[in-house]
Amino acid sequence: HYRVLLFSIAYRMTGSASDAEDLVQETYLRYQASASQEIVSLKAYLTTIITRLALDYLKSARVAREQYFGVWLPEPILTSEGSGFPLADLEQQEAISLAFLRLLEALSPPERAVFLLHEAFDYPFSEIGVMLEKSPANCRQIFHRATQALQDKRARFEPKPQRQRQLVLSFLSASQAGNMAALTSLLAQDTVSWSDGGGKAQTHLKPIHGQQAVARFWCFWLSQARKNQRPLTFTLAEINGSPAILVWEESNLAVVISMALSAVGIQEIYALVNPEKLAYLQKQLSSSSERSSFES
Repeated sequence: HYRVLLFSIAYRMTGSASDAEDLVQETYLRYQASASQEIVSLKAYLTTIITRLALDYLKSARVAREQYFGVWLPEPILTSEGSGFPLADLEQQEAISLAFLRLLEALSPPERAVFLLHEAFDYPFSEIGVMLEKSPANCRQIFHRATQALQDKRARFEPKPQRQRQLVLSFLSASQAGNMAALTSLLAQDTVSWSDGGGKAQTHLKPIHGQQAVARFWCFWLSQARKNQRPLTFTLAEINGSPAILVWEESNLAVVISMALSAVGIQEIYALVNPEKLAYLQKQLSSSSERSSFES
């Protein structure tokens, strides 16, 4: 009954759908092992278990992410209706976006836990305090600190879905055609392009900054992709609450290109090419009808 909630908490805490699944399974095993105990609120009990498991995970993951090869980005997930993924129905779009999950990496594990439990899941500080073994006042201070750390970086603008889709398609069309002028007009002046290959796929190890540099990179990459000896297929799907481009080599999902939009155009671009981070999404896609494609 609470699997949707538990998975949602774990995914936002870890930024990884595959690890979130493991944490949900471990929560269930710990619940089974404590079946003889008297549990007043099963929801609170399970939330406490998975939050503490996620905190332990983040403590070990922080070292691994500091040593990660190149840029680290959250694992993408399918959120369209009928995808079987629960997050899309639980709260506002921003809180599942890749941009927002990336920002959460700047918070300490306790800050991330308090912020998400209160902001995204509406738990009062009194309950969060019990879960984290802290006082409600301390939790309130942690939440305030986390909010201040994020307030200048959070998105202030979200175009309507049709406008988002139009921008993404225009980006793909201009890039494939090598049309620098058209692509530049879609980008914010201070746009940034991030690529996550994790050492498993060739990509930029550092973010690319600026309208002209980003336009040059994507014009070159996607125009060259059209000349690939192995024909590429491009599809559009709702990834983390927004339309994104999926690049396929035959039946293999090779790249996910997602974007954060602002009032002045495309603000950030996220290219995920690490095959380990695409495995969960490909599993979702294989059991959905999302592969309505348009050929390169």
